[in-house]
Amino acid sequence: MPAGAAFDSFLETTAPRAAERRDWTDADGPLPAVYLSHGAPPLFDEAEWIGQLFEWAQRMPRPKGVLIVSAHWESAPLMLSAPAAGTPLVYDFGGFDARYYSMRYDTPDATAMADRVAAAMPDAEPLHRHPSRGLDHGAWVPLKVMYPDADVPVLQLSIPTHDPDRLMAIGARLRPLREEGYLVIGSGFMTHGLPYIDWRRPERVQGWSADFDAWAAEAIGAGDIATLADYASAAPGMPYAHPTVDHYIPLFVTYGAAADPEAPARTVIDGFWLGLAKRSFKLD
Repeated sequence: MPAGAAFDSFLETTAPRAAERRDWTDADGPLPAVYLSHGAPPLFDEAEWIGQLFEWAQRMPRPKGVLIVSAHWESAPLMLSAPAAGTPLVYDFGGFDARYYSMRYDTPDATAMADRVAAAMPDAEPLHRHPSRGLDHGAWVPLKVMYPDADVPVLQLSIPTHDPDRLMAIGARLRPLREEGYLVIGSGFMTHGLPYIDWRRPERVQGWSADFDAWAAEAIGAGDIATLADYASAAPGMPYAHPTVDHYIPLFVTYGAAADPEAPARTVIDGFWLGLAKRSFKLD
């Protein structure tokens, strides 16, 4: 099968339903704060996962814009991607089919959204507006499925720290945007132990991945942020589940953006891909 065959089928058979979505209005109230496991280019070969992401977006009104914090942009000071329409993508991966290096995601101009995000940041957290940085695959890969018509402005915010409290404070500054029709997403992967995948049996879910996911599911379901923040010493499966923490910590921006960070979150997608936990959730 050619690379991206499942995505091609999706574009032909399912994606046209995106036209049925109505635009967000004040009557809808705040959009949720989202954490999603974003996959990599091979997501475009996974029909089930494509369907899960699309149906999640289909159940929401079309947002005024999407602000996404991806595991793949760690940079301080806090930075915002370029807002121009059709800003080139960042192909921050290697070893995949050539097709994935020519994909595009030409989203609309996001200047008004960039101004709103900048206004939300306090002087204590200065925001640098990058003139040319595009969306990396932690943003454009899932969004090409969720919003296949590329009809929603998208901006990416960098991760300037690994500190959960500071990330939650950044998320809290973004909370009012949800009330204005913007979707705030933390994009990572609930487990991301790529060096420890058993490539002889890549679909086998190893103990470190299953145990970490079960631990996270319990804490997420209980709204136990203190436990989630103590992942380095409290979580089973470490450090195999997260040799680096970049794919885990975006969830703290999600929690900060929630109306009640200690409320139970609702898991929308679970299961595993290449033995890695796809758990994705939302908070009101």
